[in-house]
Amino acid sequence: MPVLVPFEDITHLFAEFQHTAFRLETRCGYATDRAGARFQAFMRGVPPEPQPEHPWNVNVREKAEQGARFSRVRIIDEPPTDGQRFLMAAAAANEAAGEDIRVLPRSEAERLELPDYDLWLFDSRTLVRLHIDEQDITTGVEVIDDPAEVLAACRARDRAWPLAAPTAEVWAQVRSSV
Repeated sequence: MPVLVPFEDITHLFAEFQHTAFRLETRCGYATDRAGARFQAFMRGVPPEPQPEHPWNVNVREKAEQGARFSRVRIIDEPPTDGQRFLMAAAAANEAAGEDIRVLPRSEAERLELPDYDLWLFDSRTLVRLHIDEQDITTGVEVIDDPAEVLAACRARDRAWPLAAPTAEVWAQVRSSV
C-alpha cells in the first residue's frame, strides 16, 4: 500500500527543482477546475482570462529566468471533454509564463503504453504520482524515488513528448470544430 501525503507536502518541489519539472495529465477533467469561476464562465462561452500574477505563473517565470523548464503532456479524448477543452483554452497564460504544454490523443497514449495516472517528474529523479478518485479529486500524492519507477516515468515522458502537439495548434482545430 503506497504512503500518501497531502499535495501541500510536495509544493516545495516546484520551487526547488533545478532543471526540469514534467507533468503527465491523464484525466478527462479535474474537480478543482469544474468548481472554479473560470470554468463556469468558459462553459457559458467566456474564454479563460489570463492570470499572469497567479502564483503558479509567477513561479514558472522565475524558474524559467533561472534556466529551469516546466513542461507537460495532456492526454485528450477525441473529441475532448469539457474539462480538456477548458485546459487547452487556459493553457496560453501558462505558456506565456514559460511553460511548454502539449497534447496527445488518448489513443496514441494507449499505443505508447503511457501510465494511466497523473504524475510529476522533477529533474528526472523524483516521481510524484497523484492519486485521484472517481470524482476527479486528488486524494493524496505518492513520492517515489525508486530508480526503476523513476526511469519508467522518464521513458514514458520521452515517448510522449516528441509525438505530442503544441496546445495552441490543437486548440485552434478544436475551437473551429465546435
